[in-house]
Amino acid sequence: MLQITSAEMAVFVATLSVAILSPGPGVIAVSQGAFALGRRHALSYGWGLALGASVWCLFALLGLTALFRVAPWTLTALTLAGGAYLVWIGAQMWRHAADPLPDPAGGGMSFRAGVMLNLANPKPALFYSAVLLSIFPAALNLADKGAIYMVALSVELFFYTALASLMALPLLRRRYLASKFWIDRAAGLAILALGLSLILRP
Repeated sequence: MLQITSAEMAVFVATLSVAILSPGPGVIAVSQGAFALGRRHALSYGWGLALGASVWCLFALLGLTALFRVAPWTLTALTLAGGAYLVWIGAQMWRHAADPLPDPAGGGMSFRAGVMLNLANPKPALFYSAVLLSIFPAALNLADKGAIYMVALSVELFFYTALASLMALPLLRRRYLASKFWIDRAAGLAILALGLSLILRP
């Protein structure tokens, strides 16, 4: 039986929605992918991003915050590893900006690639940990945790589906094709900067 209230869940959904709307590596990558390859391929990638982000919610529900508190080095290691991966992704986007559009069958916009990108960004772990502690009671039963996770996954899936569909519209794709080099360079630089901010953050 659920102990959490509908009001608590509504606050959670609203807070999560606002956080997802802030530009991050997932938003940048799925937008660029939708421009380049269209809706069908971007959707798979976007759903991978959604699952990857929701995994951090699951980890937070299972006690990730407590692990960070007991062993702070785990957060440092996770942050450095995630930052390094984002730097690599950004550098690759910058380097290949002048290349022709990728082959959709090449796997660069796969479901797995989407999962890996959001798992490389530890910021959702900190976000979910803080939000869960501030909105919901400390003692959550299994049903509560399951409901929270399913809501988080649903919100993530809705957002990335909407984003991939919007960014793949023919008008936006035509504009992307006309300015591919500079858009890819800007997207790569943004993701690289996000990765560096994680590595260099005091």
